[in-house]
Amino acid sequence: MDISWLKDLNALAECKNFSRAAERRNITQPAFSRRIRALERWIGTSLVDRASHRIELTPAGEKFQRAATEILQRLYQGRQEALDAHAAASSLRFASTHALSLTFFPEWLRQIEQEISSRTIRLIADSMDGCERIMLQGEAHFLLCHHHPAAVGRLRPESFHFTRLGGDLLVPVSARDAHGNPRYRLPGSPDDPVPYLAFSKESGLGRIIAAVRAQSGLVTSLKPVFTSHMAIVLKMFATEGRGLTWSPMSLVGTDLTEGGPLARAGGEEWDIPIDIWLLRPRARLDARAEAFWLFLKEREQLADSTSPGGKASRSRRSASRGVQEMSSFT
Repeated sequence: MDISWLKDLNALAECKNFSRAAERRNITQPAFSRRIRALERWIGTSLVDRASHRIELTPAGEKFQRAATEILQRLYQGRQEALDAHAAASSLRFASTHALSLTFFPEWLRQIEQEISSRTIRLIADSMDGCERIMLQGEAHFLLCHHHPAAVGRLRPESFHFTRLGGDLLVPVSARDAHGNPRYRLPGSPDDPVPYLAFSKESGLGRIIAAVRAQSGLVTSLKPVFTSHMAIVLKMFATEGRGLTWSPMSLVGTDLTEGGPLARAGGEEWDIPIDIWLLRPRARLDARAEAFWLFLKEREQLADSTSPGGKASRSRRSASRGVQEMSSFT
């Protein structure tokens, strides 16, 4: 048994194509196919339905792939815990998308610093795609990210817990013209498409925007002129008048005030409400990380019980939890 075979199976489950999965694993397709065959021989049954062009896992393959994901998470977590023990580390490791590492994490950390003052904090900021990889490899205890039920990611609810820390709003923005109005405005037209500063496919916000636009039924005429996974870069380009972009209100709120460099580029029908979630693996973490998670849950319960409408709010979250846990995290 080779753990590379488990990674191969995960890649095949995601790509549903031997060529693309082999490319992701940086090996030739024949070598990749031999390794999948070797895994099937080791297990003793077929894991892949090869009868159609679009590769699917067999029921046995789906069941084993879930186990393979958990095994890899535990292996990477065990490796990190061994490194921590060797270095006598006492850090809490957070992964965060770039936008939240700038707008949300510093203030949130100040609010809870008394509880974690005795701990070293390590923050890794990356794209959502990179953060997912960090979590799946067990390199961080927690992930701070945006969430919307319409968007699908790689961190499945059956493998991760979450707690909601707050909310935000994605709004379309543009630089102002000489009269203070938005230079570019939704929806655009086929004859005059709006220059669009787009999030890349590695971005969680990009996934959310694409998913919500696909479901909304609102028609736009946009011409992509620049792509990045970093909201701060897209905001900078929008401020320079290069196009329209969606941006978190937490990042552009002060720029939208009277006299600010940015203006709303569309009505409220174009806004996208999003949640801010903190995720952790369902597998048990080390003692300091488990203690911190318990502190957060107790803090959440206390806020519910002492705030006006707390019970009603908690009831609404409970009612919607089933829907949320059927989606992925972004």
